[in-house]
Amino acid sequence: MWPFFKKLLARWDEEVVVLVVEDAYAGAPVPFTLRPLRLLALIGGSAVLLAAMLVALVLLTPLRELFPGVATEEMRQRARLSSLRVAALEDSLAVQQEYIARLRQLILGEVTPAGEGEARSESPGETGVMLPEAAPTSENWQEHQPPALPVLELAAPTTPNVQPAVLRSDPLLQLQFPVLPPVAGFLTRGFDARSGHYGVDLAVEEGTVVRAIGSGYVIFADWTQAGGFVIIVQHADGYVSVYKHNQRLLKQVGDRVRDREAIALSGNTGEITTGPHLHFELWRHGLAQDPLNYFVIQ
Repeated sequence: MWPFFKKLLARWDEEVVVLVVEDAYAGAPVPFTLRPLRLLALIGGSAVLLAAMLVALVLLTPLRELFPGVATEEMRQRARLSSLRVAALEDSLAVQQEYIARLRQLILGEVTPAGEGEARSESPGETGVMLPEAAPTSENWQEHQPPALPVLELAAPTTPNVQPAVLRSDPLLQLQFPVLPPVAGFLTRGFDARSGHYGVDLAVEEGTVVRAIGSGYVIFADWTQAGGFVIIVQHADGYVSVYKHNQRLLKQVGDRVRDREAIALSGNTGEITTGPHLHFELWRHGLAQDPLNYFVIQ
């Protein structure tokens, strides 16, 4: 075969006649006139076209998932989310190790409690709506102490000359206090502005439906390192409700929610968590409110 190609390429730019003869010279030879240069161009073009078709098949069809190194957008999003969770787990482990070390020192009597006039070093706690750098400092904690609004405002507002049907269709009705808690759980930690805990912790099983305390619009729904999956709802009259440590969010930013509508499933996500629970905060005009003053006592 090689002598044939060698002789053919020796006259690559001239027309040559190739005779095709059947075995044992059973028939007359069939002549073919061709130019070796054109034949090579045809073979090369076919190879390039075939390669282009294979590349398009790999990049534009689901077959790309079979090849290592070719990641889809979904895979990249999962990788980013996994990296965030790994970072959160690392930070959580560091916080827990520091907590265990301090607890050991306390048990062994190696820690001297700070006096009233001394500066306190607070352990990381639940921050406010402004996540996370703009959280209130220990210097202005008294501004968030109850009552952060007049008691008269807790009464259910009246709207004269408005039909009930219109009220039910309005997405930004005033919150009708007192309201039901977002979940039916056990109170494990209350409101404490001095320590930076600007809400209440309600222990519930993972996957419990979290409901909005009133109608409004979702202004934040995403993963945070401290609070895990967090969703924040803007209500009328400057109220903002915050729901942290969720397992899954059911709403997106910009969605309209109604009173008692499911917005998330409770979980145990985020760095600052001690078990399955919902951390709930209620803010008004930038001031944290004690949610227990607004809840129906069941």
